[in-house]
Amino acid sequence: MDKLRALQLFVRLADLGSFTRVAEQTNSSKSMISKEISRLEDALGARLLHRSTRNLQLTHVGVGYLQRAREILEKLDEADNFVQDLQQHPRGKLKINAPMALGLVDLSTLFADFMQSYPDIELDIHLGDESVDLVEQGFDLGFRASSRPIDSNYVGRPLTRFKYRVCVGPEYLNNHPAINLPRDLKEHNCFVYSYFQGKNIWPIEDGVAIRGTLRVNSTIFMMEAIKRNQGVGFIPDFVCRESFEKGEVVEVLGDFNKPNLTLYALYPARHFVPSKLVQCIEFLEQWFANKQ
Repeated sequence: MDKLRALQLFVRLADLGSFTRVAEQTNSSKSMISKEISRLEDALGARLLHRSTRNLQLTHVGVGYLQRAREILEKLDEADNFVQDLQQHPRGKLKINAPMALGLVDLSTLFADFMQSYPDIELDIHLGDESVDLVEQGFDLGFRASSRPIDSNYVGRPLTRFKYRVCVGPEYLNNHPAINLPRDLKEHNCFVYSYFQGKNIWPIEDGVAIRGTLRVNSTIFMMEAIKRNQGVGFIPDFVCRESFEKGEVVEVLGDFNKPNLTLYALYPARHFVPSKLVQCIEFLEQWFANKQ
């Protein structure tokens, strides 16, 4: 027995007072409705209606049951309306993981714009470059910039692409041998980003092994050493863009092949994706599309 349908039929029958009228409104037969009510009474172990050829009358139990049935259906309507309202006006908390450098540049502006558009969504943003398990640590959304395929345990939505640049300070170049070919890097102080998947191999053309006096887990930290003419870095352009514009660093090996970075929005694979997360991802896609 479909208990919810039986409740709905019982309430409608009490309101209309006629099996015929309920049958007409629900596009059902009188016999089917009568059977549904009888099954409900059997399940409850009590009679709800006195039936006669002319009218229907609620029993004492039926009167009390009707009141509670109405409350149940009203609560159900409230629940449905709550979901519909969230779909149109999302609210609640989004816990987000993002790379440190990207979070301090492009994403800080992006989420300021997002907060203005969705003031009822509370953001809990964690910046860090270490690899984290989004599900285990309770994140709704994560950002990954990668030149390789993403983890298949997540749904990945590509947002935009970045380039790598080989950066160096102008004075460093004046005081060290020229860098005209990738193999020239072997003679230079090349900084290593701790979380770089290629480790000590920079993916320029077929790859070149490098070494240097600095290993660090922050490309922003690395940029400061580069700007002070201490060595060479393999840096995503969202990190070094401003320094190039100011003339604090220059690019070498710009004509040689390097991989692109794709920025993905990742979220755990699930059957139901909350409206607030859908709205956020759609906003991200549009925001980056407008920047291109």
